[in-house]
Amino acid sequence: MAYPNPIDFTGKVAVVTGGTKGIGFIIAENLLRAGATVVVCGRGEPETLPSADGRTAEFRAVDVREAASAQEMVREVAAKHGRLDVLVNNAGGSPDADSATVSTRFVDKIVALNLLGPFYLAQAANAVMQTQDGGGSIVNIGSVSAHDPQPGTAAYSAAKAGLLMLSNSLALEWAPKVRVNHITTGLIRTDAAAEVYGSDGGKAVASIIPMQRMAVPEDVAKACLFLASDLAAYLNGVDLAVHGGGEFPGRYLVTQGDLAAGQ
Repeated sequence: MAYPNPIDFTGKVAVVTGGTKGIGFIIAENLLRAGATVVVCGRGEPETLPSADGRTAEFRAVDVREAASAQEMVREVAAKHGRLDVLVNNAGGSPDADSATVSTRFVDKIVALNLLGPFYLAQAANAVMQTQDGGGSIVNIGSVSAHDPQPGTAAYSAAKAGLLMLSNSLALEWAPKVRVNHITTGLIRTDAAAEVYGSDGGKAVASIIPMQRMAVPEDVAKACLFLASDLAAYLNGVDLAVHGGGEFPGRYLVTQGDLAAGQ
């Protein structure tokens, strides 16, 4: 007896915010490869859009911090394609900033990008998904900073913690038609972030992760594809950690170093 492929997204429509570069680009490519029609958005159109198997993602110029235009983009995609099955709230991030002196404008923009934008986009997506056969799936891309903040990331960490709780709350309210799940990402090696991990190419950083390597965008994309697929049909309100087991505690690293020095 033949069974349908649970990772087949043929006939489904997906929106990936921040899908023009980095992790979002790879998520969009994976969805295209799985058969979905994919729309990516960003503030400016890139030279190269995600593509796979001869198909290319559509682009919409949208700043997700602007709620009205972001929501209108979701409605336009649904009107054009007749449905919306997957929303991946991937756009996010923040430079480090001194919490004692950071401006209110900076904080407002970081919270808007990492929390408020995903909230308003999810509202628009839910309005479409609740009315269609098969409902839909929303995947919010979060960060380990929601659980383990680092210096210089107060606004970002607070916003990401809010995104995690938002995901849990919406999962309660919008089921069973719409599933809402969250991915906690750990240290991810991308071209843009390579210099942050040191001159050794990130070897020292990788050594503090149980898997002995940082994640690559493909790791997050595969997790996203799983949560959006029929394989995860009963997963709702899940926080899926894609961080290689986390990081060894600082006290462990210090004591191990002391022991090694005494040998």
